[in-house]
Amino acid sequence: MKIGIIGKPQAGKSALFRLLTNHEPSPNGKAQVAVGKIPDQRIDVLAKLFNPRKITYATIDFWDVPGFQPGRNSLDFLQSVRDVDALVVVLRAFESDTVPSYDGLQPYADFKDLQQELLIADWTLMETRLERLAKQRAKNPKAEEELAVLEKCRATLEQDLPLRQLALDPDEEKLLRNYDFFTRKPLIAVVNLDEEQMRSGRYPQQDELEAELERMNVPLIKVSAQIEAEISELDPDDAKLFMEELGVSESGIARIARTVYAHLGLISFFTAGEKEVRSWTIHLGDTASRAAGKIHSDIERGFIRAEVVAYEDMVKCGTMQKVKEQGLFRLEGKEYIVHDGDVITFRFNV
Repeated sequence: MKIGIIGKPQAGKSALFRLLTNHEPSPNGKAQVAVGKIPDQRIDVLAKLFNPRKITYATIDFWDVPGFQPGRNSLDFLQSVRDVDALVVVLRAFESDTVPSYDGLQPYADFKDLQQELLIADWTLMETRLERLAKQRAKNPKAEEELAVLEKCRATLEQDLPLRQLALDPDEEKLLRNYDFFTRKPLIAVVNLDEEQMRSGRYPQQDELEAELERMNVPLIKVSAQIEAEISELDPDDAKLFMEELGVSESGIARIARTVYAHLGLISFFTAGEKEVRSWTIHLGDTASRAAGKIHSDIERGFIRAEVVAYEDMVKCGTMQKVKEQGLFRLEGKEYIVHDGDVITFRFNV
């Protein structure tokens, strides 16, 4: 899974990228990818129960995209985000004497500029395809179906709405799968605040931005890259106190990861033992067989059964023996739908 981090210059994209991946941004301003570890307190709790030799968190590939400048680098910008699974747009609201703003503190206007660029790109692609399909009607038996779906896309774009808000049936979804429509990609907005704004909860153009995001069904996360950087250097107890003073229950990184998971329909299951406690990412609705394949194709191919314990039951009981004594241990087949937080041991034979 690859997440593109986009925004205008000086919005704090690279600072967020550094915090998410513990990787330094490219010194020449070029796009680059790095792996980010997904914080999950459940992994930490399971590690205390099993005392494993190794702890492995789920990860996301974050793509640091060069700053978007309207009318100047559109092609490079669009090429950089064409292959990502979702977009996180960083909007600057923070004041800073050392980091000058690109064109003033206007997160709402910045969001509109970025969204307009993506809408125009989709409009251009759609119009090009409509022209080709019109010429292929006589020869292409699926042309009429595809034309009907693209007309729905056109009607949505004419309302200045992203294509992710267009409800499609499975067959229509399949027809659009080959298109790289930018506004079909899940989008999350991150407004980058300074410490005072975090404390007050207020920032420039707040009402306009939040109304627009609600209209487009885009989730909003408030973070401060400056504060996150300071927190990352504190010991856990001091970090917790600092966050409590700001009225924040978890780090911005954790909130971003959780929102990405929810928005992309992703969940986590765990494998736990003396060797390793590990988090695995799958899609909501995946079966035990597919989950097994996430670990290794041999496990999916030779699947016998899944031994399942709900995370809450595992924590409540403390040991696998007590889980079994209380009848909370389940044997499931390959069609079992995995739930978020399931602790699973797969039995297989190849």
